[in-house]
Amino acid sequence: MTSKNYTITVFTEDQSGLLSRVVGIFNRRNINIASLTTSQSSDPTIHRFTIVVNVTEEMVIKLVAQLDKQVDVLKAFYYDDQEIVYQEIGLYKVPFKVFSNGDVVEQIIRKHNARVLLIESEFVVIEKTGHEEETTALLEELKQFGIYEFVRSGRVAIVKPMEMLNNYLATQATAAE
Repeated sequence: MTSKNYTITVFTEDQSGLLSRVVGIFNRRNINIASLTTSQSSDPTIHRFTIVVNVTEEMVIKLVAQLDKQVDVLKAFYYDDQEIVYQEIGLYKVPFKVFSNGDVVEQIIRKHNARVLLIESEFVVIEKTGHEEETTALLEELKQFGIYEFVRSGRVAIVKPMEMLNNYLATQATAAE
Protein backbone atom coordinates (compact mmCIF):
# COMPACT_ATOMS: atom_id res chain seq x y z
CA MET A 1 0.00 0.00 0.00
CA THR A 2 1.15 3.50 -0.73
CA SER A 3 1.24 6.34 1.74
CA LYS A 4 -0.82 9.48 1.29
CA ASN A 5 -2.03 12.39 3.37
CA TYR A 6 -4.87 11.74 5.80
CA THR A 7 -6.51 14.30 8.03
CA ILE A 8 -7.52 12.88 11.39
CA THR A 9 -10.04 14.73 13.53
CA VAL A 10 -10.12 13.84 17.20
CA PHE A 11 -12.96 15.09 19.39
CA THR A 12 -12.20 15.18 23.10
CA GLU A 13 -13.15 16.60 26.40
CA ASP A 14 -11.01 19.67 27.14
CA GLN A 15 -8.51 18.07 29.54
CA SER A 16 -4.96 19.12 30.34
CA GLY A 17 -2.33 16.57 29.35
CA LEU A 18 -4.45 15.17 26.53
CA LEU A 19 -2.31 16.70 23.79
CA SER A 20 0.71 14.85 25.13
CA ARG A 21 -1.18 11.53 25.17
CA VAL A 22 -2.49 12.03 21.62
CA VAL A 23 0.95 12.94 20.25
CA GLY A 24 2.44 9.98 22.17
CA ILE A 25 0.35 7.57 20.08
CA PHE A 26 2.06 8.88 16.94
CA ASN A 27 5.52 8.96 18.56
CA ARG A 28 5.29 5.31 19.68
CA ARG A 29 4.63 4.31 16.08
CA ASN A 30 7.40 6.60 14.78
CA ILE A 31 4.86 8.54 12.67
CA ASN A 32 5.66 12.13 11.80
CA ILE A 33 2.83 14.61 12.29
CA ALA A 34 2.87 16.98 9.30
CA SER A 35 0.38 19.40 10.87
CA LEU A 36 -1.49 19.69 14.16
CA THR A 37 -4.06 22.28 15.18
CA THR A 38 -6.44 22.35 18.11
CA SER A 39 -9.57 24.37 18.71
CA GLN A 40 -13.04 24.39 20.11
CA SER A 41 -15.50 22.41 17.96
CA SER A 42 -19.04 23.38 16.99
CA ASP A 43 -20.02 22.24 20.50
CA PRO A 44 -18.32 24.53 23.07
CA THR A 45 -17.85 21.61 25.48
CA ILE A 46 -15.91 19.54 22.93
CA HIS A 47 -12.31 20.18 21.85
CA ARG A 48 -11.09 19.29 18.36
CA PHE A 49 -7.64 18.17 17.16
CA THR A 50 -6.91 18.27 13.42
CA ILE A 51 -3.86 16.14 12.61
CA VAL A 52 -2.29 15.54 9.20
CA VAL A 53 -0.15 12.45 8.62
CA ASN A 54 1.28 10.73 5.57
CA VAL A 55 0.68 7.00 6.07
CA THR A 56 -1.05 4.02 4.48
CA GLU A 57 -4.79 3.57 4.96
CA GLU A 58 -4.10 0.48 7.05
CA MET A 59 -1.96 2.56 9.43
CA VAL A 60 -4.48 5.43 9.69
CA ILE A 61 -7.21 2.92 10.60
CA LYS A 62 -4.99 1.57 13.42
CA LEU A 63 -4.18 5.12 14.59
CA VAL A 64 -7.85 6.09 14.76
CA ALA A 65 -8.69 2.88 16.66
CA GLN A 66 -5.90 3.61 19.16
CA LEU A 67 -7.08 7.21 19.58
CA ASP A 68 -10.64 6.01 20.20
CA LYS A 69 -9.36 3.90 23.12
CA GLN A 70 -8.13 6.96 25.03
CA VAL A 71 -10.34 7.75 28.04
CA ASP A 72 -11.04 11.42 27.25
CA VAL A 73 -11.40 10.93 23.48
CA LEU A 74 -15.05 11.01 22.42
CA LYS A 75 -14.40 9.89 18.83
CA ALA A 76 -11.76 10.05 16.10
CA PHE A 77 -12.28 10.02 12.33
CA TYR A 78 -9.99 10.09 9.31
CA TYR A 79 -10.43 11.58 5.85
CA ASP A 80 -8.48 11.84 2.62
CA ASP A 81 -8.05 15.26 0.97
CA GLN A 82 -11.08 14.79 -1.33
CA GLU A 83 -13.44 14.43 1.66
CA ILE A 84 -12.55 17.76 3.30
CA VAL A 85 -12.28 21.47 2.67
CA TYR A 86 -9.02 22.72 4.18
CA GLN A 87 -6.81 25.78 4.36
CA GLU A 88 -3.65 27.05 6.01
CA ILE A 89 -2.46 30.58 6.59
CA GLY A 90 1.03 31.88 5.83
CA LEU A 91 2.48 35.11 7.24
CA TYR A 92 5.52 36.73 5.61
CA LYS A 93 7.54 39.60 7.06
CA VAL A 94 9.44 41.38 4.29
CA PRO A 95 11.56 44.54 4.33
CA PHE A 96 9.57 47.75 3.76
CA LYS A 97 12.14 48.88 1.19
CA VAL A 98 11.05 46.15 -1.29
CA PHE A 99 7.96 48.25 -2.01
CA SER A 100 10.11 51.17 -3.19
CA ASN A 101 11.26 49.26 -6.29
CA GLY A 102 8.08 49.89 -8.27
CA ASP A 103 5.08 47.65 -8.05
CA VAL A 104 6.77 44.25 -8.58
CA VAL A 105 6.06 42.98 -5.04
CA GLU A 106 2.52 44.36 -5.18
CA GLN A 107 1.91 42.42 -8.40
CA ILE A 108 3.25 39.23 -6.79
CA ILE A 109 0.91 39.75 -3.83
CA ARG A 110 -2.07 40.22 -6.17
CA LYS A 111 -1.08 37.24 -8.33
CA HIS A 112 -1.14 35.00 -5.24
CA ASN A 113 -4.38 36.48 -3.87
CA ALA A 114 -2.52 37.53 -0.75
CA ARG A 115 -3.00 40.74 1.20
CA VAL A 116 -0.94 43.23 3.15
CA LEU A 117 -1.80 42.79 6.81
CA LEU A 118 0.49 45.35 8.47
CA ILE A 119 2.78 48.14 7.30
CA GLU A 120 5.53 49.36 9.63
CA SER A 121 8.47 51.65 8.95
CA GLU A 122 10.94 48.75 8.62
CA PHE A 123 8.80 45.84 7.45
CA VAL A 124 5.52 44.73 5.90
CA VAL A 125 3.52 41.66 6.92
CA ILE A 126 1.75 39.79 4.12
CA GLU A 127 -0.96 37.18 4.66
CA LYS A 128 -1.76 34.28 2.31
CA THR A 129 -4.52 31.75 2.91
CA GLY A 130 -4.51 28.54 0.89
CA HIS A 131 -3.06 25.07 0.64
CA GLU A 132 0.55 24.42 1.62
CA GLU A 133 1.67 24.48 -2.02
CA GLU A 134 0.18 27.96 -2.45
CA THR A 135 1.78 29.46 0.66
CA THR A 136 5.12 27.89 -0.34
CA ALA A 137 4.86 29.30 -3.88
CA LEU A 138 4.47 32.83 -2.53
CA LEU A 139 7.38 32.27 -0.14
CA GLU A 140 9.61 31.21 -3.03
CA GLU A 141 8.74 34.35 -5.02
CA LEU A 142 9.29 36.66 -2.05
CA LYS A 143 12.69 35.15 -1.16
CA GLN A 144 14.39 37.18 -3.90
CA PHE A 145 13.40 40.37 -2.05
CA GLY A 146 14.37 39.13 1.41
CA ILE A 147 12.30 37.48 4.09
CA TYR A 148 12.68 38.49 7.72
CA GLU A 149 10.24 35.87 8.96
CA PHE A 150 7.85 33.24 7.63
CA VAL A 151 5.33 31.12 9.52
CA ARG A 152 2.60 28.78 8.33
CA SER A 153 -0.26 27.53 10.47
CA GLY A 154 -1.37 23.96 10.64
CA ARG A 155 -4.27 22.72 8.56
CA VAL A 156 -7.80 23.62 9.52
CA ALA A 157 -10.42 21.43 7.89
CA ILE A 158 -14.13 20.85 7.63
CA VAL A 159 -15.49 17.60 6.26
CA LYS A 160 -17.70 17.77 3.18
CA PRO A 161 -20.32 15.36 4.56
CA MET A 162 -22.11 16.43 7.74
CA GLU A 163 -19.80 16.31 10.74
CA MET A 164 -19.72 12.69 11.82
CA LEU A 165 -19.43 13.59 15.49
CA ASN A 166 -23.02 14.83 15.55
CA ASN A 167 -24.24 11.54 14.06
CA TYR A 168 -22.08 9.53 16.47
CA LEU A 169 -23.31 11.44 19.53
CA ALA A 170 -26.93 11.03 18.36
CA THR A 171 -26.49 7.23 18.09
CA GLN A 172 -24.91 7.12 21.56
CA ALA A 173 -27.82 9.08 23.05
CA THR A 174 -30.32 6.76 21.36
CA ALA A 175 -28.44 3.66 22.57
CA ALA A 176 -28.44 4.98 26.15
CA GLU A 177 -32.25 5.34 26.18
